[in-house]
Amino acid sequence: MDRKDSNTLDWPRCFMPSLESQTLPRPDSTAAQARRWWRWPWDMAATVGGIAYWGIFGLLFTAVSIPLILLLPCPVAKKLGRSMLHRAFGVFVSYLRATDLVQADLSSLDALEEETQPVIIAPNHTSLWDAVFVISKLPQPICIMKEAILKNPFLGGGARLAGYIPNGSSARMVKDAAEALQKGGQLLLFPEGTRTRREARWINPLRGGCALIARKAGVAVRPVFIRSNTRFLEKGWPLWKKPEFPIRISIELGEPITPGEDETAHEFTKRLEGLYEQNLSRAHKLRRQVEAG
Repeated sequence: MDRKDSNTLDWPRCFMPSLESQTLPRPDSTAAQARRWWRWPWDMAATVGGIAYWGIFGLLFTAVSIPLILLLPCPVAKKLGRSMLHRAFGVFVSYLRATDLVQADLSSLDALEEETQPVIIAPNHTSLWDAVFVISKLPQPICIMKEAILKNPFLGGGARLAGYIPNGSSARMVKDAAEALQKGGQLLLFPEGTRTRREARWINPLRGGCALIARKAGVAVRPVFIRSNTRFLEKGWPLWKKPEFPIRISIELGEPITPGEDETAHEFTKRLEGLYEQNLSRAHKLRRQVEAG
């Protein structure tokens, strides 16, 4: 075998898409097929268990949160609510791992536990449950969320108790978020504003809220890069459509960046958008692929 052939065989498969159709059947294909049949009832039972967890505990959180909001001082209620959601999400992530529904690498977020300065944590938004994985690693996060979720009977009570900030009015959102950061804390915000659309190459165009809050509060932004081997719960994913388990997720914490003194919010947003595109486009086993059609 000459040098050219030897080098070609050593290349990672992600650099050889044209050879995908030439791959020979694996000798363990029968075993893999049997494993898929074995996993189906397990995956269904585990999925039902996960839904039941949020159905039961979500309603309990709402029921408990209402009197706590009325009885406790506001700072105490918020601290308690954030801790409760952090623990609930942590239990849920542990459940997903234990049942092998999800294999998630969240280790890079451990650095945030030692973060003492106020900061905006800004992930790209691949899926409906992105916030669950991030909040499971943050003991006291402040979160900006859709206003409609605050009215949800399963999630609204806990979110209200935690003092999460609705995204209804842009001016009010920026003001409330900046004030919360100035008191100290970690603000979770998805700069895309919504989940990444199916037709987007890497991310949706970023909205300006993240830059406006960073400038007003005088804090840094730490981008978070989320990748997955599936588009489960992505924008437009039918809720009835079953993904292939286990779902693999990688979450990587970026370096903090701060708006320049003379940098406008628009310019900072474009710089941040470029960082996401640069990172998410690099070679990775979970790199996003554009779907045909």
